[in-house]
Amino acid sequence: MKNHLLTMLAFVLPVANLFAAPAAVQSPNGQVAVSFEVKDGALRYAISKGGKSVVDSSALEIFAGAKMAVVDGAVRQNDTSWSPTYGQFSTVRDLHNELTLSLTAGGTPVTLLCRVFDSGVGIRFVMSKESNGKKTNFVCGYGLVDAAGCYHPKGESGVAGPLRLNQLKKISIPLVVERTDGLALALLESDLYSADGFEEMGLRFDEATQSVVSSSSAVSGGEGTFTPWRVILIGDSVGDLMVNTVALNLAAPCKLDDAGWVKPGKGLWDWRIHGYDNGEFVYDINTRSYLHLIDFCAEQGIELLTVDDHWFTKAGGGTMEVSPEVDIKQVMAYAKKKGVQIMLYYDRKKGDFGDETLFDHYAGLGASGMKYGFMGSKTSFTRNAIDKAAEKKMLINFHDGPVPMTGVERTMPNLITREYCHAQQDSRRAFTPETFIKMAMVNGLVGPLDMANGNFGIKSINAGERKKGPKKQNSYVSTVVSEVARTLVIYTGLITLPDAPEEYLKKADLFEFLRQMPATWDESRVLQSKIGSQLSIARRTGDVWFVGSVGDQTARTVDLRLDFLEAGRAYEATLYQDAPDAHGVKNPEAYEIKTATVKRGDVIRAKLAVGGGHAMILRPKP
Repeated sequence: MKNHLLTMLAFVLPVANLFAAPAAVQSPNGQVAVSFEVKDGALRYAISKGGKSVVDSSALEIFAGAKMAVVDGAVRQNDTSWSPTYGQFSTVRDLHNELTLSLTAGGTPVTLLCRVFDSGVGIRFVMSKESNGKKTNFVCGYGLVDAAGCYHPKGESGVAGPLRLNQLKKISIPLVVERTDGLALALLESDLYSADGFEEMGLRFDEATQSVVSSSSAVSGGEGTFTPWRVILIGDSVGDLMVNTVALNLAAPCKLDDAGWVKPGKGLWDWRIHGYDNGEFVYDINTRSYLHLIDFCAEQGIELLTVDDHWFTKAGGGTMEVSPEVDIKQVMAYAKKKGVQIMLYYDRKKGDFGDETLFDHYAGLGASGMKYGFMGSKTSFTRNAIDKAAEKKMLINFHDGPVPMTGVERTMPNLITREYCHAQQDSRRAFTPETFIKMAMVNGLVGPLDMANGNFGIKSINAGERKKGPKKQNSYVSTVVSEVARTLVIYTGLITLPDAPEEYLKKADLFEFLRQMPATWDESRVLQSKIGSQLSIARRTGDVWFVGSVGDQTARTVDLRLDFLEAGRAYEATLYQDAPDAHGVKNPEAYEIKTATVKRGDVIRAKLAVGGGHAMILRPKP
């Protein structure tokens, strides 16, 4: 970690003063302020930005019903930088002011930490030795002000919202709130991985206080144990929240002694290809298909192949019965020879192999990673799986409703991605262009997502030529350029490509965008955003920019101002765009590629078809 600046502004406040006036801390730029006070034994806090209330006075509790008292407090400023193993930025600045309050809760000493960033707030409790064995009940209220529209993930049904506060029922993390003044908030947590004993926080709307409340509990382990952080992200738009680094900064630093083996990249996926006839054979769960896919990965520079379900038929007692159609040893040996990593699927539906030896077995097969399905949203189980995978230097990809565990990719970067979303084509309940944009802006706030974007044979998919395509034919609305842009828009450590190699080769000039695009970035910016309608993101690697735009089912023109380019340099722009007659339903595979010379300040008029998209690569000219 590069330490730019570390200052301590410490003060001890007399108890009488702390009761008489709130203890307060501001963000480094002075815009975000958080205050704390004790009233009738109850600890309360409030947040404002630029003098406007963001969270009205709300309750904080660590032991159920315990009366709180403040003993003393101190404030310090931190300004450091660190480098993620992968992500949206190669360097993250951690600039915040931290208030430490020494408290007693029912006579038991506890410490409250509040870190205030220019774009958000984190609050956690730290336990004392006197708390050992006591049951904690970390409750945090959110007296949200001016909540015009609320959104939260809804599993394979997409995203709930926009909703009013009193329409909120069972709320999933994160809760995203748009205000009428344009300000946007997100409620979530961070560093759950490090908070032993705690499960994922619950969010609910409390009728009595007309506010949202989060809660989670655990038995205190005594001195040095702590709760997860309660996080409130603050942005000038929902799009701003997508590149907010507060939750990452609150997560614990990387715990791996050497994370050099964790390599982000692209991966081909076999599951949605089954049933596709390439003219020589029909893809299925068999050795021939896997060897063919490995060849394609090796030829195209794709680092990984995911071998999904049914490669084994039964598991239990430390043994696996492999499908008779799959010679897994041959597949793994061939992949190693070709320099292609293999991620193998696992779930308990076919029997419990045994957690203690599961990762030994996969590592012994030569797997570089595990795609873990149907493990359930159990935090302790998730922690253990991440740790066991890391011991074997294996990546892990959680599917089917996993724990969000925001920020864990900093702490344990072998968690390369997860399906905390409605994955593309999956279940087919709610996947539309509008749903995609909502999930990118809501679900994506928890960290890297495995949404499996990048279908090129849209007509084939809609015609039902895949065993696991849409349940209803012609229900998949997208253009092939939108598919390209989606792979850029979604933040992930593993870009999962779900289509048949032959479909990518038919459009080799368009596929070149995906070949060139990395899976980790030096810088990311949201250029334009409107939840459910339109989203444009620019990401930089070195001095090359990749830009992706996606729209809903209304054709539109988006003006993209190139203010992010370096001044005084000319760039060659390769534009991947919907053809004039492209349409997400009627003509989804029509595209065109053009080139132009551009500079800082120029405007690209990106025309998006119904369900369409636009993509660019901007390279400095010699």
